[in-house]
Amino acid sequence: MALKTFSCRVLSKLFNHGVIASTNPLSARDAAAAAAVLGRSSVRGYYNAGKPRHTGPGGAAHARVVDLRSDTVTKPGPAMRQAMAEAEKIAADMFHMEAALFVPTGTMSNLIAVMVHCRERGDEMIVGDLSHLHIYEQGGSAQLAGVHATTVTTLPNGTFDLEQLESKIRHGYPDPHYPRTRLICVENTHNIQGGRVLPLTFLQEIRALADRYGLSVHMDGARVMNAAVSQGVPPSTILQHTHTVSVCLSKGLGSPVGTILAGPRDFISQAVRCRKALGGGMRQAGILAAAGKMSLLEMVERLEEDHLQCKNLCSSVEMAAVETNILRFYLQESSLSPPEFCARMAQVGEGEEAALGQGIQVLMYPHFGNSVRAVWHLGISHEDTQLAIQKMQFVASQYSKEKLRAQ
Repeated sequence: MALKTFSCRVLSKLFNHGVIASTNPLSARDAAAAAAVLGRSSVRGYYNAGKPRHTGPGGAAHARVVDLRSDTVTKPGPAMRQAMAEAEKIAADMFHMEAALFVPTGTMSNLIAVMVHCRERGDEMIVGDLSHLHIYEQGGSAQLAGVHATTVTTLPNGTFDLEQLESKIRHGYPDPHYPRTRLICVENTHNIQGGRVLPLTFLQEIRALADRYGLSVHMDGARVMNAAVSQGVPPSTILQHTHTVSVCLSKGLGSPVGTILAGPRDFISQAVRCRKALGGGMRQAGILAAAGKMSLLEMVERLEEDHLQCKNLCSSVEMAAVETNILRFYLQESSLSPPEFCARMAQVGEGEEAALGQGIQVLMYPHFGNSVRAVWHLGISHEDTQLAIQKMQFVASQYSKEKLRAQ
């Protein structure tokens, strides 16, 4: 009761007086509690999604911001807001699936897929150990669906070893000692592995293996449209090897929110019930899905621009591999950590405006495995990419000078 009363008091202050322009500001203790209640902790695990806080010695009130943290920061244009709510039918036709469902988020979409495919608590799915579903979705399949996950090693190109995958399939049901394997999950493009595109032959082999054992295949296709553009094929060519797919509309495709979950008609019928149970049955979803229609009809071809811009930066860094719009790279200077590098890129350094003609703030993420991630999207122009290159060169030069002075 005390905690509930305290939380209500904090939220009452927050909403009645505001956070930024309050005439009666919260105490430090209350502000911290409010941040915790609203999920604004400064500790973000793999990512720190906070906005840049420092503008450097010169103040740089008019610094140009180049935001390469993620393609989720894209903003929709006027035409997108005027489109009709037909995204589900368009998606089903485009993916050659029987039906599709608009869902608020990719995490919810993946969870719904797991819940429908794995029909009983204690069922099991096989996922990559570096998959988004396994690492970044809070174990929701176990928390909320009662589904056990077993992992296979994610290879550098995002694929699995098929022999290892087959060895993970359970046999002997209904032996009470073991869960029952129901589902294989793949990710395309692969986020942690730097936007890698799964080869069509791999997907064909995965589907053949699943059919042999009576399993389903779900694709976390948050960026599957990037994969289709990279391979020069329609998305249906990729998705013919899966039973279901989750496709994000709010990344490179530019919608403000939303994901499409597609699959067989009976699957989607069950998915509707799961969406409702998870709180995703929005009554005003037509307005949001309208932007999704614009994304699917108008924004797919332009993804190639993101891929080209991403590759333009590659000559400036030591890259792992670049196939789409995600650049994951390692720093050659071992004494400069990814978090420090990203902090330097995000602030306007001493002498920068004189050297470059303006202050430039480039936002990137310290990423998995001591690397740095930059993601191109519709908000990044060719000029922005060139500015990012200039900024990287400036940061490298300044860091080298600092090291020499310290010797």
